[in-house]
Amino acid sequence: MTPPRSIRSKLVSVVMATTLAALLVSIAVIVVYDLRSYQRTLLNDLSTQAELVGHMTSAALTFDDPRLANENLALLRTRPSVRAAAIYDANGELFASYQARGEARPMPRQLSGTPRSDRDDLVVHQRIVENGETLGTVYLRAENQLLARTLDYLSIALGVTLLAMGVAYLLMRRLGRVVTAPIIAITEIARDVVATRDYSRRAPRISDDEAGELVDSFNAMLTEIEGRTRELETSSTQTAREAAERSRAQQEVMRLNEQLEQRVDERTLQLALANAELANAIEEARSANQAKSAFLSSMSHELRTPLNAILGFAQILTSDSLPSTLEQKKEFANHILKSGRHLLTLINEILDLAKVESGTVTLSMEPVALADTLQETRTMVEPIAAARGVRVLYPDVPGAVVLADRTRLKQVLLNLLSNAVKYNREAGAVVLSCEQVGPTRIRLSVQDTGVGLDAEQVASLFQPFNRLGQEGGQQEGTGIGLVVTKRLVELMGGEIGVTSSPGVGSVFWIELATTAPLAPHAPEGADEQPEDVQTLPSGGGSLLNPHLILYVEDNPANLRLVEEIVRFRRDLRLLSAPDGHMGLSLARAHQPELILMDLNLPGMSGIEVLRQLRADPVTSNIPVIALTANAMQRDIERGQAAGFNRYLTKPIDIDRFTEAINSTLAQLRSAQAAPKQDTGPADREAE
Repeated sequence: MTPPRSIRSKLVSVVMATTLAALLVSIAVIVVYDLRSYQRTLLNDLSTQAELVGHMTSAALTFDDPRLANENLALLRTRPSVRAAAIYDANGELFASYQARGEARPMPRQLSGTPRSDRDDLVVHQRIVENGETLGTVYLRAENQLLARTLDYLSIALGVTLLAMGVAYLLMRRLGRVVTAPIIAITEIARDVVATRDYSRRAPRISDDEAGELVDSFNAMLTEIEGRTRELETSSTQTAREAAERSRAQQEVMRLNEQLEQRVDERTLQLALANAELANAIEEARSANQAKSAFLSSMSHELRTPLNAILGFAQILTSDSLPSTLEQKKEFANHILKSGRHLLTLINEILDLAKVESGTVTLSMEPVALADTLQETRTMVEPIAAARGVRVLYPDVPGAVVLADRTRLKQVLLNLLSNAVKYNREAGAVVLSCEQVGPTRIRLSVQDTGVGLDAEQVASLFQPFNRLGQEGGQQEGTGIGLVVTKRLVELMGGEIGVTSSPGVGSVFWIELATTAPLAPHAPEGADEQPEDVQTLPSGGGSLLNPHLILYVEDNPANLRLVEEIVRFRRDLRLLSAPDGHMGLSLARAHQPELILMDLNLPGMSGIEVLRQLRADPVTSNIPVIALTANAMQRDIERGQAAGFNRYLTKPIDIDRFTEAINSTLAQLRSAQAAPKQDTGPADREAE
């Protein structure tokens, strides 16, 4: 840390800084003024010289006598500062020139622009005018001595500044003692008083000016401090004793307060915990009571429904007043048998729910071959589906093995498949797909073409006695099957979820751990043709000449679903490609009448495939319909801007899908029938 500067050094610094500032300002004003005057004088002198040369050479320009002009310019030898001169005629051509000795720069042959001076040269142009007519121009280039003159001034200013600063410093060193001596004396006395606490010291009076008054005031202050110090020392002992007593009393009070606060906090915390436990217990009791009431009410309703049929038909069979024929007895017995089976199923599901809720379900986790389990469920589900005309599509899962309880896995799949058939539309379809979603996870999805569920129904789906949003409908069921399914899947270490769109259908999926990954395979049923299929609305093709449609899709389940939809159309023939490159090759080779395009394809996006189709003359006129899961508004706008004829979103709405194919093929036939008519842009819509 640097020591503090003394008053004398500060005073010297102030005087020196003031002197330096005054000198610099004065010298700068003088130098700038003189340089400007010198520059103006030099330019005026050079302009006068140029005007004189112009008068002397006007006759030479008039009579075209360059020799005379050169002699006139040679007179400039008497002006050493002029380094070069020239005469240019009225056309700006060099007429005569002069260069001083040692000047190596040539004169410009053509006069152009205005004179430009720089740091080394001053350039002047002066027109030669005679009787109002411009005969030519005088060009003078003189040495610019402004820089040398400036350097001279700076040297003189530096010398004057150093001399003035030295004189000022010497004067302040001698005269400053007169001002600083009294202050230094006071400072030394004050330092000694602070160090020794001796307030009897006094500073000497040196002068009779303000410094002397300062010494008197300082001495008076020391006298006052000395008296006050004696008084404080006298009472300090008593004050210290009283302070010690108060401190001991205060510490005791603080100790007692801390003990009291700690006890109060402990009692308050215990009371809060007790209140919270009581509130939780009350809420749990209320919730349990409500759940119990809701469960008993629902169970009573569900049990009474089949019992009503059993008891009612049994009363008819045993009544003498209600005679019935043999056929009626058989019919009543069938109703009783059907209701009894339904009642047994209801009781079994309630027992399963009770076991799951109580935690008494025991699972035998083992590797389960998925293909065997799917075959067992297929045998049990297909008769139910055939009764309603619903087609169930199973995947090929070679080598896939999941870690699960074999019996409970079969129960889960049967429940999901039976629900998909039960709540499907007549002549609908159910697609069971399997995909690898991770190195050790397999997802099984059950997709139906039913009426679908809204967001509120999906939110309350996995609750007891919620029959897939079919309350008040015609389907029988307990509504607790999905609750049991969810708990069983979670007990097997899996997950269950659902996505649904009203009017389109639902997809229920479960994920389980796998010990053997799913092997890649081609979609099943690509070439088989079903018998006795129902014909959907036709797009105008014939049985002998069906319309060829190309579907570019990498997901086997989605491809299989479209294949099943198109299979109902005898006027259509479907060709498929698993990626964009194969789709381009098939489109160029077969030239289909219509292309269905997924957007998220491996290697090349659907939009890029569309761009290459439009760039190729062979495929540029083929209509392309986007069929994708990208259903956000910005995705739809991007697809329409890319040039798709229609934009359909997944899950597929079969009616809209069929309408899009029919309308696109109809537009294509109209365009072929009237090729010279402008049909306008293709209709595009977002489904």
